[in-house]
This record gives sequence, C-alpha cells and structure tokens, in this order.
Amino acid sequence: MRFYPLNLEARERIREGGLGDIYSVQGSYVQDWLLNSTDYNWRVLAEEGGQLRAVADIGTHWLDLVRSMTNLAVEAVCADLRTIHPVRFRPKGEVETFAGKLAGDIATEPIGVATEDLGSILLRFRGGASGSLFVSQTTAGRKNCLRYEISGARAALAWNSETPNELWIGRRDRPNEVLVKDPSLLSDVARSYASYPGGHNEGYPDTFKQCFRAFYDFIRAGDLAAPPPFPTFADGYEEIRLCDAILESHRREAWVSL
Repeated sequence: MRFYPLNLEARERIREGGLGDIYSVQGSYVQDWLLNSTDYNWRVLAEEGGQLRAVADIGTHWLDLVRSMTNLAVEAVCADLRTIHPVRFRPKGEVETFAGKLAGDIATEPIGVATEDLGSILLRFRGGASGSLFVSQTTAGRKNCLRYEISGARAALAWNSETPNELWIGRRDRPNEVLVKDPSLLSDVARSYASYPGGHNEGYPDTFKQCFRAFYDFIRAGDLAAPPPFPTFADGYEEIRLCDAILESHRREAWVSL
C-alpha cells in the first residue's frame, strides 16, 4: 500500500507541511470474502492465524500506511471487536483464500470461531491527533477497499484503494481538487515510483515491484544510516505491539496505552 504513487505523493505533501498540523486520521479497510457463515479459510481459526484476524490480516496494512505517511506514533487505542459468525461451516478439505465464493455445493462441518469479523478502533497519536479505523471482512460488495482521510489545519487528503490513481485534496477557502496520477504532476519522490505516463494506471502488482526496487536501491546506495522508504522489521514489531494493545483493549473494554 505504501508504494502506490499517490500514497507517496500524499506522504511528501504531509512532510512538506502542505496539510499543516494534523488533526485527525480516519479510514477503513473492508472486504466481503467472509460475509457468509459458509465462507471459510484457515485465517478464521485462532490456533492457525492468531487470536486477532481482521485487524491483524488487513487492519495492519492501514495502520502501516497511515503511520508511514504521517510519521505519527500511536500512543493509545480503544477497540470494540465483533465475531459475526461464531460458528462457520468448514469444507471437508482446505479452501484457497478468496476461492470460497467460486465453490459449488460441497460437504461441510461446523467449527467454532473466536476471531473477529469486524471491529472499530479509536486511536490517539502522540502530539494530539485523533484517529479511527474500521475493519471488516463481512461488508457486502467491498472486495478489497482501503480508505483514509487525513485532515490538517490547511488541507485534507483522501484516497481509496479501489480507485488508486486518484487523490482527493480538500480545501476550506478554494475549490477542492482530484489529482489524477501523472508523473508530470507529482513530487520528485512520487514521480520516481511511477512507471507509466499519465492516463496509464499503476496497479496492485506495481506496488510490489516498486517496494522491492526501493529495497535494492537502498542497498545499492550503501547508506544504511538513511531512513529506509520500505517497511522494516522495526515496523513489523510496532504492528505487533499495536495488535496486542488492540486485543487487550477489546477484552478490557478500556483505553490501552502503548
């Protein structure tokens, strides 16, 4: 998610002060592939994928993205999680991720599920900004939709992964804008990760290509003291800390500090 060109553009605008002080960060990551009780994947089992599912599976992508763009650190969370289907019907034989919707009538067996299908999370960022995240794998019609809106003293930015080549720019005292991905209109940093000219969309596979390219460029440059543009083990560790705090908050029904 970091390496869509317009997310890099958003990051540069924030870091250059285009939004001013950040007041709030809100958004969601929603899917529908586990909407029905007959939808099954190994991820729903706590003993296979961990005690958090929707948050750990997709919410972490949203958290990493907004943290990488804003450079804000989460200092406390308050979470409310819900399991829509405490019993799911598992096929007698494993199912490939997202393939359940294509399956016909097959023999199943009931299995208990304790991991969450959806959840709401309030976030407090160090420095005073507020945030909220909604995650769901049971939202009909949303195949793989990550959205954010970052609001500052001067402007706001919004983006949707299902239309990844458009960035909404909100203004108070002049018309709003929609920036369509075009290397000639992007910052130097974002332009360097846009492979195609304006009118030619950058897609999901391109983000992996650009992430690996950033990694190899970093190694090639040889300056290991420079801040890396790609996610690191430290970022992964921070995501695990966040997940632990979110699960604890849900169980305690209280704010949890990191």
